[in-house]
Amino acid sequence: MRTSLILSQILFFILSPIWLKLTNYLHPLVIAVVWLCYTFLALYIICLVKGVVISFRKNWLHTLTGLYSCSLLVLLFSRPNNQEYNQANFTPFETISFYFSGKAEILVAFYNLGANIALFIPFGVYYRYIKGKPEAGKLAALAALGISMIEGGQFLTRRGSLDIDDFILNIAGVLMGYLLFPLFQKVFTIKN
Repeated sequence: MRTSLILSQILFFILSPIWLKLTNYLHPLVIAVVWLCYTFLALYIICLVKGVVISFRKNWLHTLTGLYSCSLLVLLFSRPNNQEYNQANFTPFETISFYFSGKAEILVAFYNLGANIALFIPFGVYYRYIKGKPEAGKLAALAALGISMIEGGQFLTRRGSLDIDDFILNIAGVLMGYLLFPLFQKVFTIKN
């Protein structure tokens, strides 16, 4: 398992020129977030293939989710100084269509679409771990409220644009986490 994890880290560093391009558009913390997500995915796949189960206490889940949330807020509200954000898009799928049109650099398009979904998956998983009887409708409502506050906050502080497509993709990420929960349970279990 250790060898597989080391190889995954070597591959991450070989691909570092690609990750570094993202800092032209986003806070340098994006590298840490990409590394964290990449490492988590590698660990998950290795454990799943080898049949390894990782158990941890619920308070660790709360702590890790809190730290992840803080990192995500820094990423969402800290942008390079040379960019101005004062736009709003209320037309569903306009930004998504733009990224699929090929008019944007492929790395930027992939990151924006993928990150808007993937970065919110942990919240759907977290909800399933902590809730005794999880309800998708309640989760969607909570996610809509939280993501609306983030989108509104970015717009008001001019640290991001107000975009209905970000909202749609973020909600999709949370709900995807909710649906993927059984897969996470195969590797990660909670001790009370």
